[in-house]
Amino acid sequence: MITVRRTLAAVVVVLGAAGLAACTTGQPEPEDSLDTAARSEVSATGSAPIVFAFVCSDAAAGSSGSGSDATGDDADGTAERYTTYAAVWEAERTDCRAERITGTEMSAQQRAAVRAADGSATLQELAATCAERGASPWRDGVTTPDQADLAAGLVAYCPGHPDRDRLQEALTAYRA
Repeated sequence: MITVRRTLAAVVVVLGAAGLAACTTGQPEPEDSLDTAARSEVSATGSAPIVFAFVCSDAAAGSSGSGSDATGDDADGTAERYTTYAAVWEAERTDCRAERITGTEMSAQQRAAVRAADGSATLQELAATCAERGASPWRDGVTTPDQADLAAGLVAYCPGHPDRDRLQEALTAYRA
């Protein structure tokens, strides 16, 4: 009886293996289904949009200055480094500088913003000012042509800034 059970068990194992083999034959392997032609048509141009990190040294009152991507930057611990505008805005920083971390060419949005600023600010200055919140020019009125040029550049460069609408209203009032 034990011999019959062993024989039956061996037959079940062999049939199971044969069944599994039959289920998988004829199906392409996952890498066979990848479209390699699409990858071969993409060529690197060697350029990428400029991306900045922000080093900010003056936290707003009541702010910890510890955004989710912040790291200490200087010996006395007063500066923080951020890699996104949202993190700087959340920390409500008012004194930031922009440091290029990657990229070789301005994006279309960056070029448009620099053109709109009409010489009143460089791309790096626009990026640094865009990182700040609750400070000039975001909270002040626009009263001079230079302020208007800077405001125009910031409105073009910082569409997601929490104070953008206020700056747009100030610029519109100045131009009216």
